[in-house]
Amino acid sequence: MSRIIATSAINGAYKIVGQAKEILAKAIEQKGKDCKVEFPNTGYYIPIIYSMTGRAVETLADLEQVMDEEIKPLMPEPVADDVWLPYLGPLLDAGMATLFAEEIIEACKYLIGPNPVDDIWLGAADDVILRERGIQFVDGSAPGFAAIVGAAPDVETAVTIARKCQERSLYVFMAAHHNGTTFAEQLVEGGVQLGWDTRLVPFGSEISAAIYALGFASRAALSFGGVQPGDFRRNLLYNKNRVFAFVMALGEVTDEWYATAAGAINFGFPTIADSDIPEILPTGVCTYEHVVSNIGHDQIVEKAIEVRGLKIKVAHIDIPVAHSPAFEGERIRKDDMYCEFGGQRTPAFEWLRTQDISAVEDGKIEVNGPDVDSLEEGGKMPLGIMVEVAGRKMQPDFEPVLERQIHTFMNEAQGLWHMGQRDVNWVRISKGAFKAGFRLQHIGKLLHAMLHEQFSSIIDKVQIKIYSEEEQVLKLREQAQVVYAKRDARLAGMTDEDIDTFYSCTLCQSFAPNHICVVSPERPGLCGAYSWLDCRAAYEITPSGPNQPISKGNSIDPTIGQWDKVNEFVVKSSGGGVERMSQYSMIIDPMTSCGCFECIAAVLPSTGGIMIVNREYPEMTPCGMKFSTLAGTVGGGNQTPGFIGHSKHYINSKKFIAAEGGITRIVWMPKMLKEDIKETLIKRADELGLGGEEFLAKIADETSATTEEEVLEFITKAGHPATALEPMF
Repeated sequence: MSRIIATSAINGAYKIVGQAKEILAKAIEQKGKDCKVEFPNTGYYIPIIYSMTGRAVETLADLEQVMDEEIKPLMPEPVADDVWLPYLGPLLDAGMATLFAEEIIEACKYLIGPNPVDDIWLGAADDVILRERGIQFVDGSAPGFAAIVGAAPDVETAVTIARKCQERSLYVFMAAHHNGTTFAEQLVEGGVQLGWDTRLVPFGSEISAAIYALGFASRAALSFGGVQPGDFRRNLLYNKNRVFAFVMALGEVTDEWYATAAGAINFGFPTIADSDIPEILPTGVCTYEHVVSNIGHDQIVEKAIEVRGLKIKVAHIDIPVAHSPAFEGERIRKDDMYCEFGGQRTPAFEWLRTQDISAVEDGKIEVNGPDVDSLEEGGKMPLGIMVEVAGRKMQPDFEPVLERQIHTFMNEAQGLWHMGQRDVNWVRISKGAFKAGFRLQHIGKLLHAMLHEQFSSIIDKVQIKIYSEEEQVLKLREQAQVVYAKRDARLAGMTDEDIDTFYSCTLCQSFAPNHICVVSPERPGLCGAYSWLDCRAAYEITPSGPNQPISKGNSIDPTIGQWDKVNEFVVKSSGGGVERMSQYSMIIDPMTSCGCFECIAAVLPSTGGIMIVNREYPEMTPCGMKFSTLAGTVGGGNQTPGFIGHSKHYINSKKFIAAEGGITRIVWMPKMLKEDIKETLIKRADELGLGGEEFLAKIADETSATTEEEVLEFITKAGHPATALEPMF
């Protein structure tokens, strides 16, 4: 353990704690001790304090208690010049005290300023972001994150470091400045898009903003990992073993940086620095080294990955631009666009179909018609993408599953933007990608490579045909539309009774060990990302993966949807944590939830119905809890009668809480959700003889009711059918 690092970190802790005391006193003076304090739209109070101590901070008075009862006892004596001590314990304590103090600083900023959300700075991630992005740390599409503090020596170096992180699918969380310059501002100057969509997330210009990165990690453990507030040991071990993160320090390392890095070491997150600072090379708290310094900028990303022990796979694709999931959120606006296709501007389609193996020449890429270099900048042309695949295990039912991957694969190429699917697709190529040499043939090369990489167990050959002449595109689009219609009829007609096998999805068990999704034709995965056909395809692709076939066996109760073999599978897969599971009931043995659900349904007892809230809705709901609080109750693999997590698509299924009366029980949902599912909800209500538009108008939303009492009053006046149903309990 370096005495210099310990001294600097402990000194830095005293400085940051002093700043916290000062801003807290100012906040109390201006707002009073009873003033509510929170990070907006989050359900984890002040997350690092909450996760480590179990304290639910709700007011400034609570923060005072944290200062006196948590931070003060953690603060070690300053390191004396004439006394030699083992420094690891005091260093880690000082680091944790620093993180608590930085949370106090940032929380007070939300009350008295400067506002953490300003210009490019995003402040705390809300719970919608946490749940959307957290799943990527489960499925491996985000292998970890880099917490970058400071700034690179120049803009070009900053852009290079960021691109290397993106190419490896890492998130980059940015905080602090070096000599008044921040890494985030350098990226903006270099023309790089920032934000959660591109995985380049600017939290703030001061070192205290680094707690938003560590708070994200703490909240992931609470939300997905089933870690209880106050169980600091399990939280820290969870982050060390599951959230692969590291600190990258660019520029002069100040005492305050040392203190914050010491806090990160508690989580098992090492520091890699470009400056010549003392090192801590023995292993211990971190998987490998704790502090590694003097690393060149051309090697620092690779060195950080090595020190943290990340396992990253970078697929090489023969195209002139980078390719990674980190580019999936990149937007190409009109001013950045070289050319575009489809999007109601020109005819376009994309169609994947199975061919006889003798009819497919693997790797063959055809471009039929003019290429993009025939266009002037800002031009547009038709685009038909025909993907023909062959394989002994390929089945027609897999076609739409693979076809939907075209959207993902194309968006992961830097400078290529894709929206929609089928015959409503819309594609743009950026000026930068065109300048780099990107042409239509590279779309083919990209799709060929990625289909082989992701679906090699079912695909043996892939050939791509690109069309850009309008007459050909229109002719082939008509053929594709016939196929689309047949697919829709096949999928729409499938019922749970038609098949003998359901599929499991245990993808989220790394976060919620007891949770298991049972996916059937009429009940998709609660995250909304997996249908029964998707799971069947995934099983064919990876037989040992998270999607396993479940024989239904004998029916126990068809009304609530229980089968003996399904229950046996659930018991085994949940480690005995769940004994029975009902497919169609939210009252009797409901399905567990992980934390990745799109919506939560909850009983409103006095109304005889249920409310549904989607994760995008941040306000209070009639049950007295926000989505984030509900998620903490329902998630983590819990089986909670009266509450279920589910997808948006499931709401309009004939099996949606069929045991309790289905959609006739819906008495409240946010207006945004009503608009989102309006078309299919009206259709489903018409099928039930409820009168589609009329039934929709009888469902309350936040504009007509915000409490359970107001919901009851609204539905009574409206004559909602739930008022005539038997109580749910």
